[in-house]
Amino acid sequence: MKEFNNIERILSHTRKAVEEYSMIKAGDKIAVGVSGGKDSLALLCALVKLKRVLGIEYEVLAITIDMGLPSMDFSEIDTLCRDLEVEYHIIKTQIYEIIFNVREEKSPCSLCSRMRRGALHDACKELGCNKLALGHHYDDVVETFMLNLFFEGRIGAFRPVTYLSRKDLTMIRPLIYTPEKDIKTFSKGASLPIVEVKCPADGNTERAKMKEYLDVFEKEHHGLYHRIMGAIKRGEVDGFHPDLINNEEKKRRKELKNNKESE
Repeated sequence: MKEFNNIERILSHTRKAVEEYSMIKAGDKIAVGVSGGKDSLALLCALVKLKRVLGIEYEVLAITIDMGLPSMDFSEIDTLCRDLEVEYHIIKTQIYEIIFNVREEKSPCSLCSRMRRGALHDACKELGCNKLALGHHYDDVVETFMLNLFFEGRIGAFRPVTYLSRKDLTMIRPLIYTPEKDIKTFSKGASLPIVEVKCPADGNTERAKMKEYLDVFEKEHHGLYHRIMGAIKRGEVDGFHPDLINNEEKKRRKELKNNKESE
């Protein structure tokens, strides 16, 4: 099986998320939604390697939804999956044809996302998976929160764990504590076979603009992402909760301090 020399930080963040939100149990069959980007590939590698760290048995496979974009080649991802000893399934669709040529959507992202999710959920059930792992990371949580606040006037993000009753499928997001910069470092060091998606709408979305805004403010007010994430957790927004592991450690240290003072 393929080994990585620089995966420790990814594993540490992933383990924390998995344990705090009870994302994985023994016997789970987990599909990783692999888009071809750095996030989903890093997640795939992490979940495969995490089995040794967690000490429980579960199965991992990879699924790519091929939207029918021109000149997309997933052969190197197939090679990576072989090296990781996981099944790889490419689900061919006509999403690109329907959205851009048939419907000629001017704002295609929402419909595209729904169609890809539907195809991915169906593929999970056909392959006997009870869980679907998605590559949303720490920065995505903050950016989603701010998008909802700015453009919908509501407090919300995506949930760390979501049960889809109609599909009897649980979605998990093990990278929610992993900063994007750590994923970039790992991806580069591991030479992950990133497939560039040549979508006509890529880079011209509200999410891309929000990311640019937040990056500017982060440079001017260092720690902005961290403070917003802290607010999300303290407010227990959409299933997030305060850091249980750190809270337990703080409690233990406080008890030790009180015991020493009472001696």
